[in-house]
Amino acid sequence: MAKVSIKHIDAFSAIPEKGNPAGVVLNGEDYTEKQMLAIAAAVGFNETAFVVPSNVADFRIRYFTPGQEMNLCGHATMGAIYALSMNGLLAKSALTVETNAGVLPIQIREENNQLLISMQHAQPQFQSFGGSKADLAASIGLREEDLHSDYPIVYGSTGIWTLIVPIKELSSFSKMTPNTDEFPEVLVEMPKASVHPICFEVRDHENDLHARHFSSPYSGTIEDAITGTASGVMGAYYKKYVNQDIRLPATLIVEQGHEINKDGRVYVHVKEEKEQLDISISGTAVFVKNIEIEIE
Repeated sequence: MAKVSIKHIDAFSAIPEKGNPAGVVLNGEDYTEKQMLAIAAAVGFNETAFVVPSNVADFRIRYFTPGQEMNLCGHATMGAIYALSMNGLLAKSALTVETNAGVLPIQIREENNQLLISMQHAQPQFQSFGGSKADLAASIGLREEDLHSDYPIVYGSTGIWTLIVPIKELSSFSKMTPNTDEFPEVLVEMPKASVHPICFEVRDHENDLHARHFSSPYSGTIEDAITGTASGVMGAYYKKYVNQDIRLPATLIVEQGHEINKDGRVYVHVKEEKEQLDISISGTAVFVKNIEIEIE
C-alpha cells in the first residue's frame, strides 16, 4: 500500500467549507492513470487535480472525477494553482498549464490580501439542443413552463461541453431535484454533457447571473458547487444570446452554490479579439486541510 497526500482546496471562495472543493495532488507523476482514478474516487470530490510535468507548458494538470478523466475543470485548476503557490512552487505570476483541452494561460496576483487567479478559456462553441424541453425540465425536477422561453437552450463549451438551460425565476432553483441518470436520453446530441441551469434573477444585487450545475452521470457525482468552465460558457452565452450590445471588455459575476450551502462567485471576463469572443475567469481559493489515503 502507498500513502497519498492530497490537499483539500476550496475554490471560488475565501471561506473554508464554502465554494467548490477540489483535491490536489502535487506529485501526480508518481501515480498511474488507474491510481489517479482510484485516488479521485477515494477523495470523493467532484474533481481531483494531479499536477504532472509538461514538455509544452510550465506544468500539466490532469483532472479526475470519481468516475472518469475530464479534459478540463475550472475549480480544480484554481485549486491546483493555489496549492502550488501556497507551497512556494510558482516562481512567476504569468504561467501556462497544459490540459487535455489545450495549453491555457494563467495569471495570479494579490488583491485585498487574497490570491486572485485568472484562467484563460478555450474559444467558445455552441450547438443547438433538439431534444424535448418537457423531458429536460422533468430531469431537473421542474416543469417546461419554468424554462425561460425568451432565450435558447444550447450546448456550450469553453473547454468542456455543458447544456445551458435558462430558467425564468430564481425561486425555481431551490426546487430543482436532478435525476442525472435521465440525462443521456434527454441530451440526444451530447449524452455525456452536464446540465447547467442559469437565471438572470440573482440573490446578491452585485452579481449578474445565478446558476446550478448538474453533473453527467458518467462522472460519478451529482452536482458541482461552483463551476468555472460552465461560468465561462455563461459569459459567452450572455454576449451572444442575451445582450449583444454589451460594451466589451466586460466582467460578469456569477453566483452559484447557495442551494447546497457552498456559495461562491466566479468573475467572468468577456472581450473580443479579432472578431472572436475571448473568455477568461478569475476567482480566489482557500486551503482547508491535508488528506492522506492509502492505495495499492
